[in-house]
Amino acid sequence: MTTNIFRRLLFCCVVVFFSLSTLPTSASRAKKPEAPLRVACVGNSVTYGYGLRHRESDAYPVRLQQMLDERYGANRFEVGNFGRSGATLLNKGHRPYMRQPEFHQALDFRPDWVVIHLGLNDTDPRDWPDWKEDFIPDYRALIDSFLVVNPKARVLICLMTPIFDRHPRFQSGTRDWHAQIQEAIRKVANGANVQLIDLYTPLHSRPDLFPDALHPNPEGAQILARTVYGALTGDHGGLRLPPVYSSGMVLPRDEHLLIEGQANARQNVRAVLSKGGKVVEQRDAFTRADGSWWFELPHMKAGGPYKLTLTATPLPPDHYRLYYPDHYPYLLENLTKAKEQTLIIDSLYFGDLWLASGQSNMELRVDQCNTLEQDLADAARLAGRIHIFNMPARARTDAVEWPDSVLRFTNKLQHMDFQGWTPATPNAVRNFSAVAFNFARVLADSLNDVPIGIICNAVGGSTTESWIDRSTLERELPNILHDWRNGDYGQPWARGRMAQNIAHALNKDSAAYNLLQRHPYDPAYLFEAAIAPLGPLPIKGVIWYQGESNAHNVELHERLFTLLERSWREHFARRWNCEFQKKSTLPFYVVQLSSLPRPSWPAFRDSQRRLCKELPDTWMAVSSDVGDAADVHYRTKRPVGERLALLALKNTYNHDIESEGPTLRAAVLGQNHTAHLRFDHAEGLTCTRGFELAGPDGIFHQATIQIEGDRIVLSSPDVKWPAAVRYGWSGFTDADLRNGAGLPASTFMAMVPYN
Repeated sequence: MTTNIFRRLLFCCVVVFFSLSTLPTSASRAKKPEAPLRVACVGNSVTYGYGLRHRESDAYPVRLQQMLDERYGANRFEVGNFGRSGATLLNKGHRPYMRQPEFHQALDFRPDWVVIHLGLNDTDPRDWPDWKEDFIPDYRALIDSFLVVNPKARVLICLMTPIFDRHPRFQSGTRDWHAQIQEAIRKVANGANVQLIDLYTPLHSRPDLFPDALHPNPEGAQILARTVYGALTGDHGGLRLPPVYSSGMVLPRDEHLLIEGQANARQNVRAVLSKGGKVVEQRDAFTRADGSWWFELPHMKAGGPYKLTLTATPLPPDHYRLYYPDHYPYLLENLTKAKEQTLIIDSLYFGDLWLASGQSNMELRVDQCNTLEQDLADAARLAGRIHIFNMPARARTDAVEWPDSVLRFTNKLQHMDFQGWTPATPNAVRNFSAVAFNFARVLADSLNDVPIGIICNAVGGSTTESWIDRSTLERELPNILHDWRNGDYGQPWARGRMAQNIAHALNKDSAAYNLLQRHPYDPAYLFEAAIAPLGPLPIKGVIWYQGESNAHNVELHERLFTLLERSWREHFARRWNCEFQKKSTLPFYVVQLSSLPRPSWPAFRDSQRRLCKELPDTWMAVSSDVGDAADVHYRTKRPVGERLALLALKNTYNHDIESEGPTLRAAVLGQNHTAHLRFDHAEGLTCTRGFELAGPDGIFHQATIQIEGDRIVLSSPDVKWPAAVRYGWSGFTDADLRNGAGLPASTFMAMVPYN
């Protein structure tokens, strides 16, 4: 190890010696105290501005200079662009940065601050497979080179910008090597004790900003500049919380709770929780370099309202001098004399918080259903105990062509309308999800003075893949990301509706022309626009009603829904590295597709049944008995919300109740050409129709039904040796198997073993 360090330092000194030997040595080069602070942007083609039509005005270092000038005045900073297209960090790579003229120009610049963004080109198969072991030593050598020139230089290194699935080498190695290099960069930052800038996260959700899947367009360069600006200056836009944290919200009772948000770097954030003017808890948090902060609240009993006051205060000047030189007093002055900022959450409640999501049948409003008056009466009765947060789409995916304004805000991931928290009054409930409200209603009636909060962000017609995070899809199903609108992964209806909505953007003669236009049905879009903005919200569980837009492909949906559960569980379990908060599972309560005369739906419903049986902490509510043969958006949603609530009361709250309809336990061959089926949840079985039998030939015939306790005996004159049985096997079914609690059985198919 000592030998490696000596070699690295010797190498740096030699490089710097030869670089500086050609420079003027007169005292005139000595920088005066009032000289601008010099910022060297070191990197590859992304730093250089490759692909930008107006690189001289749009490259991120140029935008960074503009931001610094606007904030601190002209002549305070001098930003230099030392990007080299194709440059590798690896010194044995195909184009080592330290052998390029831009490297020597950067040393000549003698920067006070150095921002390094390298590594993208090291994903080339000529580089990483052979020389990966050299990456960390070579990066340290690059950092040391600038410290030789200026021992007081402040060095910041960057996690790389994304490489998207459209890149030709994405699946052949680039995806995996990119991730490995990111991890190596983190190790460099820790080992060299330099600040790390995350350029990946702000851009990974914006593939529309990368025309060639590698280089950002002007809007992407602006985001890069803003991110680097925040890291350099500590200005991250001030104190803020995720949008769902607002007055009237519900936070979890009886568990450790983390509140997290953003503020400017290296400030103190004080949280004061009070009730009736009396302080209940007080906590202090210190913001990191990236502006993030969090603090823990103790277990709180159900109730409210409380008041949470957050105050961000700059720290004394001495705290900043480690990062910002004394001879730039204007920067210290801006940091230490910034105004104190305060955020207040009034009417904060502690209870249980649920998320309702999916597509149009979850989205369907109370005022569109046939139990409106009953639901409004319940809302009036329970308004103080249920709190709702509605997140409808700002533009519906109806059969229309969207105008430019919708196309723009959709690209910016602003498709959802965060309407804030409100008590579930009759007026508020009218425009809220009928399924979600009735779920919350049953919980509120059953849990005795526990405030219930429920967020609904369902989007009509949305696909399962649109709700899965991009990283998961890139790892597990990357092909679905590539040209989804023209491939076979998406349902033809969904792809057609998407094309209709964004037609204006696909018109070459349109001012909005953009072949990378986003849409809510895009893979990963709704995760990025509707789930990620919630942050790692401490929800109790999820109620989910979606599948109509994926029923064309049962096998694909089985993969997708499994990925969706994993994706959400990982997201909502993240707690700023506080492992005690990490949960292995998050309960999902799923609504099975209802009845509609579509040929693929019976198999899809059966697939949902099997999935919910196989996946951990996943349960299913049956809705086939309330469907409408003429309308996918049937109006009887009240019992659906009730059935979901029964499942939650049984499995999340451990109430001793019946929560499921009859479920098949076993099928065996009986005497006299009969099939005997035994069921769980079978007390009080009733059934008059819906069963079919098939023999070894696989042809099904209507079966005669005989009920004997928890057993059903089936027979058919057309089936001599029963080999298979199915129930409710039609798109629209009038099958009526129920138990004494009135809960219906799922569509299913099973083999009848021959003994």
